[in-house]
Amino acid sequence: MDKVDVVIIGGGPAGISAALWCKRLELNHILFESNEKLGGQLFQIHNKIIDYPGVLVNDGKEMQKLLDHQIQTMDCNVKLGCLILFIDHECQKISYKERGNEKEVAYDYLIFATGSKPKSLGVPGEKEMLQRGEVYSATRDKYKFKEKKVAIIGGGDRAFEGAFLLAEEGVSIYLIHRSTKFRARESYQKRVFKNKNITILTDTTVLAINGDKSVQSIDVLHNGEKKKIEIEALLVRIGVVPNTALLNKQVETDEEGYLIVNQLGETSVRTIFAIGDVCTHPKYSSISASVGQAMIAVKQISERITP
Repeated sequence: MDKVDVVIIGGGPAGISAALWCKRLELNHILFESNEKLGGQLFQIHNKIIDYPGVLVNDGKEMQKLLDHQIQTMDCNVKLGCLILFIDHECQKISYKERGNEKEVAYDYLIFATGSKPKSLGVPGEKEMLQRGEVYSATRDKYKFKEKKVAIIGGGDRAFEGAFLLAEEGVSIYLIHRSTKFRARESYQKRVFKNKNITILTDTTVLAINGDKSVQSIDVLHNGEKKKIEIEALLVRIGVVPNTALLNKQVETDEEGYLIVNQLGETSVRTIFAIGDVCTHPKYSSISASVGQAMIAVKQISERITP
């Protein structure tokens, strides 16, 4: 069985940064990514990235190309299309599947950078909607739904931003939230509240998503009354959950499932570090935070390995 200093799981900005720092500090490492391309959630960013110092790009794909080029130039050890099967923190090894073959690799330290994923409504029809590929971006698809009806579920920044971006392009919006209180920033709320194309439904939950070939309507419970709302698209913006299933309660988490780390990125297991959205709550999540956390974790590991 092969052995390395550092195993990195996750190929988003956090994992990429960790691999770059491993290379710079001469740590023997492997970065595992389940997809065939590095980048992680960068592929879901369709707006301009203007808050990462020194980088101005139109969307996440452009930034992914920059990071991918850098990691190739640095000749980091990367394995794409690999499915992690099991993590054994006591024996300090992982099992993974590569091109149909099951393999194992031992490590001194593990850096967990698996990120987060959108929360789902968990209602009838949602799975079928996703399987049909009906996943939309307000920035990318705002012209597609002009003079059509779209429902957006959520009460935070993403829901409100999506609502006013679409509404300003002539889309009729139903902004649906289960509560009467919103988490969105005040400036976003002002833009939504004054827009005549947006109908706000509070105290409302989605019961089902209807449509065989595409979304045609949703069933909701509004103020205790069941209603059907005809729409042509649905955007679910109710938050995210961290991808922690691989650790299967091997390390401590908070009440929302995020891995608990100290200022160095160390979890409750000394040999396991966590970086990025898997341990950072959405309020503080950013590309900048992820890459910085990676640097700190790798430097700490380097000091332990080569004191």
